[in-house]
Amino acid sequence: MIQMIVLQAAQAVADTASQAGQSGEGEELKLSIWDLMLKGGWIMVPLAVLSVITVYIFIERFLIISRATKEDNNFMNNIRDFIHDGKVDSAVALCKSTKGPLPSMIEKGLTRLGKPLNDVNAAIENVGKLEVSRLEKNIATLATVAGAAPMIGFLGTVMGMVKAFYDMSMAGNNVDIALLSTGIYQAMITTIAGLIVGIIAYILHNILVARIEKVVFLLEARATEFMDVLHEPAK
Repeated sequence: MIQMIVLQAAQAVADTASQAGQSGEGEELKLSIWDLMLKGGWIMVPLAVLSVITVYIFIERFLIISRATKEDNNFMNNIRDFIHDGKVDSAVALCKSTKGPLPSMIEKGLTRLGKPLNDVNAAIENVGKLEVSRLEKNIATLATVAGAAPMIGFLGTVMGMVKAFYDMSMAGNNVDIALLSTGIYQAMITTIAGLIVGIIAYILHNILVARIEKVVFLLEARATEFMDVLHEPAK
């Protein structure tokens, strides 16, 4: 029953707008995006804040993760040569002069040389996990926005429909479409805005997660390569 009333009210608003456009002596009715956002009410404010947070986190994390995925092709070759030549200090100095999660992980392994290989491997894995956790900073916030934004939009929808029905009840038999349009606008616009923010946050979150997985794969591959170097006989 409520759904039928909403549909009828929305159709009436559309018919009224169409008639106004036809009888306006050629004057077109235009509604900007800003005007639509204003009609969404105060619920658009938290949605706007969430959208800004989403864009900021994505750009900031994307740049950091992109730097982490860059790899010097000669880095591991130089580490291998230093280890085979017994120049562990030179290998450590190379790691310190090179930025990124991989050099930090290899440096930790080099400082553990002389201990059992299982201890070296455990130290490398622990540093690798810490580096990945740094890359994942604020990623969970994007997932939260992806889930919260549509719910906030739905909250605005409910509030808009409550306002529309309240105005209808207060008007009695003199129901005016213009009176109902405010609540209906809020109901529809907040739903759309919430879905848009949520979908964008969801897509950006998955993009970052995929890039972090790429870094994890790189670190695991280089950790295995480093352990293989330790198993190789010295030249």
